[in-house]
Amino acid sequence: MWYCKRCVLPDTRPGLTIDREGVCSACRGHEYKKIIDWAGRRKILEGIFKRAKSRKSGYDCIVPVSGGKDSTWQIVKCLECGLRILGVTWRTPARTDVGQRNLDNLIRLGIDHIDYSIDPEIEKRFMYKTLTRTGSTAVPMHMALFSIPLKIAVSLNIPLVVWGESPHMEYGGSKKDRDRNRLDLDWFNRHGILQGTSASDWVGRDLTRKDLEPYFLPNREEFEKRRIESIFLGFYLPWDPQESFRVARDNGFRNRDGGPKTGYYDYADIDCDFISVHHYFKWLKFGFTRLFDNLSIEIRNGRMARERAISIIRKAGTQVPKEDIDKLCKFLDIPLDKFHEIEERFRNHKIWSRKNGRWMIEDFIIEGWDWR
Repeated sequence: MWYCKRCVLPDTRPGLTIDREGVCSACRGHEYKKIIDWAGRRKILEGIFKRAKSRKSGYDCIVPVSGGKDSTWQIVKCLECGLRILGVTWRTPARTDVGQRNLDNLIRLGIDHIDYSIDPEIEKRFMYKTLTRTGSTAVPMHMALFSIPLKIAVSLNIPLVVWGESPHMEYGGSKKDRDRNRLDLDWFNRHGILQGTSASDWVGRDLTRKDLEPYFLPNREEFEKRRIESIFLGFYLPWDPQESFRVARDNGFRNRDGGPKTGYYDYADIDCDFISVHHYFKWLKFGFTRLFDNLSIEIRNGRMARERAISIIRKAGTQVPKEDIDKLCKFLDIPLDKFHEIEERFRNHKIWSRKNGRWMIEDFIIEGWDWR
């Protein structure tokens, strides 16, 4: 494993590369943000919003929302621009109390809203299938997050879908990807979080095409005929988690009591009890945790030195979400031993080796790490 010399991310992170100078593509992307003509991009965004509002009736846009600080930020920015908004949420089967409160608050800001629930039995079977095959509980979640708003946009002839930050600008990606300001159906089909699959790849005896209907993207011909624009708001407006939290907090959003659920922020990944398990598998597959992601953002934004980030990681350890793993096992109706059996299948033996009865990573970023 090689680590970026500026932040703390390793080259094992999907989509991340480290150049000859030892700097990762996410840090290079942050450099790129400093030379962007943000005033020019905002003017382009205003043009997109003007086109959406030129319709005589109906909603101007859909904003996919969870109730989190980023979706609250998206709603605030769209309301400031006078858009008539339909918020669309995939309802997680593990929604937290604070997540529900924040979602209710977001709606009170002045939007109509659809809370889309999927048959929990289908979700359970689908999630178990993706967990055992890919080591990810989040494939169904992200498929639903992507497909449901787009299909509703087609059904209701809504001209614009406004997503949050651009993952290519914030977490690593090529210049071509960073310059992408539209999300077409091909982007959704190849996005890495879906493990290179689409809903059709999961159809079988246990899950039929009808069972998986919520996870299918809209018909391409219909989508293109409607000329629906699908954009990253973070492509046109600077995105920073601390700033989006400030805006969200000023508009009624609440962070989590008791500190971070996973990672560094006590205001992120707090609306669903299962998301922490998704992040936990990064440790087994890639040798880093959610904390590495969060702290790297803080380093790039000049709020933290790399040495301080390493110290925080050392103190926090692996942040294994034991309570949430128990909740997931209960939802999937599997014993904890079965979960541990599954997780070991996805331990990456290219970076992990067993010494003195313990799994270890050679040349780990922190010397003297407790490998218990």
